[in-house]
Amino acid sequence: MLEVNHEAGDEIPEAGLSIAEAARRTGVSAHTLRYYERAGLVVTPVDRTHGGRRRYHRLDLEWITVCTRLRATGMPIRGIRRYAELVTAGKGNENDRLDLLTSHRDQVVAQIAELQDSLRMITHKIDVYRDRLAAGDADRLWAPR
Repeated sequence: MLEVNHEAGDEIPEAGLSIAEAARRTGVSAHTLRYYERAGLVVTPVDRTHGGRRRYHRLDLEWITVCTRLRATGMPIRGIRRYAELVTAGKGNENDRLDLLTSHRDQVVAQIAELQDSLRMITHKIDVYRDRLAAGDADRLWAPR
């Protein structure tokens, strides 16, 4: 499973964590945690205290980390929602989950390849500027008028 930020000996209490503490441990804001819940991205109902305050447990934090990483790699909210729906539905849809994740992975791999191409071009331009500055003829670099 995924690791959630915590310090040694800093386990999650049985009663769970407040929204502020869950936000700190997952690296997302309390607003984002509430949004994930409203948007149907969570796989289990978030626990609440008798006073109605949210309480987060390890499974919640691990799932939030999954959502955050999928979002960070460009998966649309509707895709994360679909994945959450499949997970929530339980057994029998593993092939659908695999297809969804495989498709997303392929998109991420393509994005990485495009970024690597762009990085190579940027690195080349940096090398050109360094070489021209070192040679003292940077004024020969192309400049539109």
